[in-house]
Amino acid sequence: MLLLTNAKILTFDENMTIIEDGAIFIENGTIKDIGNTEELEMKYPDAIFKNVKNNIVMPGLINTHTHLYSTFARGMGLKDKPPSNFVEILKKLWWRLDNTLNEKDIYYSALFAICECIRNGVTTIFDHHASYNYIDGSLDIIEDAVKRCGIRANLSYEISDRHGKEKSQAAIKENERFIRKVQRIKNSHLKGLIGLHASFTLEDETLKTVSELSQELNVPIHVHVAEGIQDYQDSVKRGYNGVIDRLNRFNILNPGSLLVHGVHIQKEEIDVVKRSGSYLIHNPESNMNNAVGAAPIKSFIENNIVTGLGTDAYTHDMFESIKTANLLYKHESKDPRVGWNEVYDMAFINNKKIASRFFDKKLGSIEKGLPADLIVIDYSSPTPIEKENVFAHILFGMNGSMVQTVLVDGKILMDNREVTFLDYEQLRRRTQIQARDFWQRF
Repeated sequence: MLLLTNAKILTFDENMTIIEDGAIFIENGTIKDIGNTEELEMKYPDAIFKNVKNNIVMPGLINTHTHLYSTFARGMGLKDKPPSNFVEILKKLWWRLDNTLNEKDIYYSALFAICECIRNGVTTIFDHHASYNYIDGSLDIIEDAVKRCGIRANLSYEISDRHGKEKSQAAIKENERFIRKVQRIKNSHLKGLIGLHASFTLEDETLKTVSELSQELNVPIHVHVAEGIQDYQDSVKRGYNGVIDRLNRFNILNPGSLLVHGVHIQKEEIDVVKRSGSYLIHNPESNMNNAVGAAPIKSFIENNIVTGLGTDAYTHDMFESIKTANLLYKHESKDPRVGWNEVYDMAFINNKKIASRFFDKKLGSIEKGLPADLIVIDYSSPTPIEKENVFAHILFGMNGSMVQTVLVDGKILMDNREVTFLDYEQLRRRTQIQARDFWQRF
């Protein structure tokens, strides 16, 4: 039993309830009571008291699209001319990287990246993995890292025909094997989706096979959609109106499918996405970094497409992604009045909805009976924090480095900026050794 005391609680419930001098009683990983500190201290005298010293307590953040395997790319030289477009970025960096990863690379990339998620207040992730040098069992390696760290993770393997049919078939089997396993064990921290790279690296036969597997397993698909203009152009060359048109013809768009990026989705395809019940995942920093353009988020929202927010592993700090999404929305709309409600909904309503669907329990809110996935933020505001201005404080005041304490299912994963489940400095040194070895093989 744990009692968090002396907190300013931002519940992110339907009414955005704020509790001053609040306390949260946690038992067996669940929020059992919420109220005034003095009252709950008297009510639960046998609990372990943890004084959060007037800091903010809010739900753990959710990242609906990331790539843990990208860790070793940070600071790595490409050894040839810099890529000049999106496809060159894929060929010169990401496809070479994922075709070089070995077992240890996968593990330390994932372990370090998950620690970075936790250190930035992220408690739930949707990871999209690729390691074409090591396919079979690769998701189990990431699972080991997830279990060691204690977060919630939905994992998938990126199926692509770019390395030939034999490897694409192996990737399909890796998704199927892992998903059947997690369906069998029913771990509330671990789920799976079927991963696809993108339409332009997938042949018809593969799409047909994946569609049939998705229906058989009753599991949606996690896929990059129209990220670069080349994906759209490829679909047109194949005789389709666009990427969405092609994927829809093969029944890839299903309720709950994660359609990532959507930069070059055509106007006439938006209604198809809406009717499919798929989710759209926005990754603003990655899109800007790769110079692929800005997704038509305004059109998605106006058409009631549930649009979530990810990072594409550009960062593990969701606060950073939230700020960038807000700026980009304003910039593209040329209107400073927009972005407030839209980006708030992406990060705190839609990400919550998406995660709650796949983890079979309501996440992203502080309410009685819900999992105790919580973060404590050392944020000293010069102005009052009220329900009407919480998002303004997030945009202009908070960042991931302010997160002091992280709990998942009531278990403390980080306290006073120190992760509790391993020696972080030792991990950093070991990861650097692995990274240098990887760079030599890249």
